[in-house]
Amino acid sequence: MEKVVVNAVGDQCPVPVVKATKALKALKGAGVVEVHVDNEIPVQNLTRLASSKGLKSFAEKKDEKLFIVTITADAPLAEDGEDGSAACQMDKRGNVVVAVASDHMGHGNEELGKVLMKGFIYALSQLDELPKTILFYNGGATLTTEGSESLEDLKNMEAQGVEILTCGTCLDYYNLKDKLVVGGVTNMYTIVEKLAKADRIIKQ
Repeated sequence: MEKVVVNAVGDQCPVPVVKATKALKALKGAGVVEVHVDNEIPVQNLTRLASSKGLKSFAEKKDEKLFIVTITADAPLAEDGEDGSAACQMDKRGNVVVAVASDHMGHGNEELGKVLMKGFIYALSQLDELPKTILFYNGGATLTTEGSESLEDLKNMEAQGVEILTCGTCLDYYNLKDKLVVGGVTNMYTIVEKLAKADRIIKQ
């Protein structure tokens, strides 16, 4: 499978989207376009571009100034005269906070609850307007650590600017502090502060 790396570090919207669109159209067959950018806004726009074309994308934050968006195509994009710049928008996130207190969703069968939680986090990652912050505490702390089936979706959201925080006391309790994979560590004061200042809270 052909792979094209596009360097859009330092470029402002709509340049990263335009470069990615041209690279997708230039593919000779099925391929992957990997776009390097330096902030969350082009990540959101590149993800939106992929979604609008029916393509799979994955975004990951490598460090404070390097984000990588991978777009996979089964065939080159059709020449439709568009350069993709319509996908370029400003960050529309409101102050919505999601609080996750368990590794499973709802009451009843725990295995079913884990399947539901995985689906919930995936659905969250597909929203047009992502939450500002996701808080993980108690059993929810396991979802941001090694072995979690939701890491790809969480990394995708983090790369688009979603703040992901896990309770440090909870990580210590479950002996998981060295196994945190996505987001940062927080404390109960910050958790309460984030919840108190939120415009809306989604509790799971």
